[in-house]
Amino acid sequence: MAITLSQSALDQMPGEVGVPTYDRAALRPGILHVGIGNFHRAHMGWYLDQLFEQGAGHDWALIGAGVRPGDAAMRDRLAAQDWLTTVVELDPEGLSARVIGAMVDFVPVDPAAVIAAMADPAIRIVSLTITEGGYYVDAKTDGFDAAHPDMAHDAANPDAPHGVFGMILAALRQRRAAGHAPFTVMSCDNLPENGHVCARTVIGLARIADPDLAEWIAATVAFPNSMVDCITPATSDRERALVADRFGITDAAPVVCEPYRQWVLEDNFPQGRPPLEKVGAQFVTDVGKYELMKLRILNGGHAAIAYPSALLGHHFVHDAMADPQIEAWLRALETREVIPTLKPIEGVDYADYLELIVSRFANPEIGDTIQRLCLDGSNRQPKFILPTLADALKEGRDIDGLAQEVAFWCRYCERTDEAGNAIAPNDDNSESLREHALASRGDPLAFLQNRTVFGGLADDPRFQEAFARKLKLVQDQGVRAAIATYLG
Repeated sequence: MAITLSQSALDQMPGEVGVPTYDRAALRPGILHVGIGNFHRAHMGWYLDQLFEQGAGHDWALIGAGVRPGDAAMRDRLAAQDWLTTVVELDPEGLSARVIGAMVDFVPVDPAAVIAAMADPAIRIVSLTITEGGYYVDAKTDGFDAAHPDMAHDAANPDAPHGVFGMILAALRQRRAAGHAPFTVMSCDNLPENGHVCARTVIGLARIADPDLAEWIAATVAFPNSMVDCITPATSDRERALVADRFGITDAAPVVCEPYRQWVLEDNFPQGRPPLEKVGAQFVTDVGKYELMKLRILNGGHAAIAYPSALLGHHFVHDAMADPQIEAWLRALETREVIPTLKPIEGVDYADYLELIVSRFANPEIGDTIQRLCLDGSNRQPKFILPTLADALKEGRDIDGLAQEVAFWCRYCERTDEAGNAIAPNDDNSESLREHALASRGDPLAFLQNRTVFGGLADDPRFQEAFARKLKLVQDQGVRAAIATYLG
C-alpha cells in the first residue's frame, strides 16, 4: 500500500526516499513565490530544501501564491499534504526520489490575501514563475505593453488588481507607507534579461497608475537577472503512478525532472538572500551571457526539434532524438547558426554545452513530450528563435536553418501533421496563426504578416526570401526533404 504524503507520514517513508531532517516547524518565511508549478518546485523549491538540509537559511522558507483560478486547485492539493512535494529525478542510471519541505504555506488565491502577504516585512523576496508570455511585452516595440486590457484594469483599480504586477504595486505602496523596506522582485522565467523585463513591466504599470510610486520603485527596488534550467515535464497520471508504484508514495502533485539543474543569479538583493551558493547556485556580475547561452541553445533547441517532430508524428522528445535526422538537424542548426551569435564566456565551451543539451534531450526517463515543447509558440518563438535570427541578419550570417525552423512552425500552425492527423490548438492565438499559415499556401509571406509575433523582421528581404523558399520546400516535399536539404 502506498503511503499518503503528509508531514506525519515522513517517518514511514521507504528508506530509499529522502525526506527533510530539518525542523519544518522552525522555518520562517522570507520568500513569496507566485506560480507554484512543477518547474518552481523542481528548481527553487529543491535548492532551498537542499540548503535547509545543510542547516542554513532557515529564515528563507517559501510561501506560495497564485493569481489564476487554476492555482486554487494546486493550493488544495498541496494543503492536503502539508505543502510537501515528492521530486523524482529521472536519471537513466537509476531513479531517485526526495520529499522536499521548503514551502510552509500557500496564501489563498485572492488578490487581497496575496497583497497582504507581500506587504509583510518578513517577505524580502517576491519571486515569479508566470511563463514567458506573462510580462506584457509589446512585440512591435519590445517595450512594455501599456495598452493591454489587463494593465489598463490594474492601473485604474490599484486597490483591486487582477494581475500579479498590480498586486506587487499595491504591496509596495503599503510597505512604503508603513516605512518598510521594499522586497526584491526576482523573475525565474525564461526571458533574456528577465530582471530588466520584470522591472520594465512593474515600473511601466506604476507610471500609468501612480507616477510618484514609479519613481520610488525605480530608485529602491531590485530586479536581479537570473538564468534557470531544469527540464521538468508536466505531471499526469503516468507520473503519479510512477511515484506510487516505484516509491510507494501517494502524492497528488508530484514532480518529475531531469537530474540536472543550473541557477545563475545576479547578486543584487538589498534585503538579503539565502546563501544558495552553498548548494550549487552561481552568483555572478553579468548573467546575460549565461541567459543567452541557455535561451538560444537549450530553449531554441527545443523549438527547433518541436515542430518537425510533431509533423512527423513523434510523441516523446527522446523518441524524436532517436530519429537520426532530427538529431542531425538540431546539431547542424545549433553549430552553424545559433552558437556563432553568442559571445564567449570564460570557462564555457559551447560545443561541450551542446553535447550536454543533446544528452539531456535524449534522456528516455524524462518522458517529456513534443506536445509540451510546441505549446505557446506565439510567445516562445519571439523569445527563443527570432532574436537569434535578428542577430544573424544584423551580422550578415547564414539564416537558412533559422528560416527553416520558422517554416516548420508555420506548417505546424496549419494544425495537421504529415499523416493528416489533427493537431489540437495549443496557443492562445491558435486561430489567427492557423489563418496566416493557411494563407501562406498562396502567399508565403502571409505568415510573416503576423506583426504581433514578427514585428519588423517581417520586412527584412533576406528573411522573406529564405522563409518563402524554405516554406515551399516543406509544403511541397515534407519535413524530411527539408532537413535533408539543409544537412546536405
